[in-house]
Amino acid sequence: MPLLDTDTWHGRLYSDGWVTAAGGTAIVRAPATGEEIGQIGVADADDVARASARAAAAQRAWAATSYLERAAVLRRAGALWEQHAAEVGDWVVRESGSIPPKGVLETSTAAQECYEAATLPSRSLGEIIPSAQPRLSMARRLPVGVVGVISPFNAPLILAIRSVAPALALGNAVVLKPDLRTAVCGGLAIARVFEEAGLPEGLLHVLPGGVATGEALVADPHVRVISFTGSSAAGRKVGEAAARHLKRAHLELGGNSALVVLDDADLDLAVSAGAWGSFLHQGQICMTTGRHLVHESVAERYVTELAAKADHLPVGDPAKEQVALGPIIDEAQRDKIHSLVTSSVDAGARLAAGGTYDGLFYRPTVLADVTPDTPAYAQEVFGPVAPVLTFSDLDEAAALAGASEYGLSLGILSRDVMKAMALAERIPSGIVHINDQTVSDEAVAPFGGVGASGTGSRFGGAAANIEAFTETQWLTVQGDITRYPF
Repeated sequence: MPLLDTDTWHGRLYSDGWVTAAGGTAIVRAPATGEEIGQIGVADADDVARASARAAAAQRAWAATSYLERAAVLRRAGALWEQHAAEVGDWVVRESGSIPPKGVLETSTAAQECYEAATLPSRSLGEIIPSAQPRLSMARRLPVGVVGVISPFNAPLILAIRSVAPALALGNAVVLKPDLRTAVCGGLAIARVFEEAGLPEGLLHVLPGGVATGEALVADPHVRVISFTGSSAAGRKVGEAAARHLKRAHLELGGNSALVVLDDADLDLAVSAGAWGSFLHQGQICMTTGRHLVHESVAERYVTELAAKADHLPVGDPAKEQVALGPIIDEAQRDKIHSLVTSSVDAGARLAAGGTYDGLFYRPTVLADVTPDTPAYAQEVFGPVAPVLTFSDLDEAAALAGASEYGLSLGILSRDVMKAMALAERIPSGIVHINDQTVSDEAVAPFGGVGASGTGSRFGGAAANIEAFTETQWLTVQGDITRYPF
């Protein structure tokens, strides 16, 4: 039987088993064709309240479960992602418009996230600290309780599992709200994997929904931590709402990441890296290379070769043909992309490639002769657009790269690695890649941005995950009751 057999989840959501949603149902459509490929349950505020209360009740026993058992569940989940990679990857392709290699990346990363999370229960979760009193004093980490996860459409499986897996491993329960547009591969698939892995009931709830569902999750008193990935505008609202309820919010938000090409870089390799950074998954990635800063001595050749590469990249339905780019997720996002491109051209930018679309298929686009005020350069496009701006020296490169409200990822291309590292120290960024483009992620690495890109590294790596999904408690122990002068 397939992992995602539609008879299991058709019109339902996962909350103590597969149940009818109080919020009704929604059709799942393939963006490449518009065809219906499924139907899911949609959660409302009542679904969130029931799920969160049930999660809080189930979490206490889970936190008391042996670390060996929790680790075993995560290892089984990792193996299931590998076992069902082709099936889940096909859903990623059809539901999110990804090309097949990205589907492979998502399932392999999901497996790795679970395997890494399986190491967390056996790690040291505290330290002995000195005390001026004759007692044992320690700081220990305890599960927060219930973690609310709100994940987006663009890398739906990765951006959900990277919070779900470590939160569960550390003894928490999880309520996940995936984006309605990718709720199967980014939500229901996770429910099915953990169901098959033997996770006890009540610990994981998957509630597809829209803004109102997310608001209810943030406000629910049983939920103590919110892990949100999405736009900076939405993240600000989530952070504000969480603060009103005195709960932590880990925010991984937007970006407008710069790729700095120095005058000594290998131009052929630089163009390839720049194309990958801007056009991978139609540019719908938070780390996408949104700004190409190229030394003036090589800029003309860079633009010419990048435009030629863009013109030759095939665009189409990744489920039916071998293409480099699939569809934009929906018409609203496509129209936003096109508006930024056309307004940039109207403002004086030169359209070196692309700038057209057919349905939801947007051609990879290169803009030359841009200025810092060019709309597609100054704003996060979240589409396959590569604006190129020139600089004359390292001081100007540092100033231009750092002149953004975002600070997620940075790439610097140069044969002189030490020069590139020195330049990186002058540019605020949560992630830096020397001699690589801006899009990269690993389960073992801390991930997060600064400024409008979020609240720092709150995902990935043991230290970040333990910090994100546990609370610190001070505990002292002594043999006798202290005698006081009262």
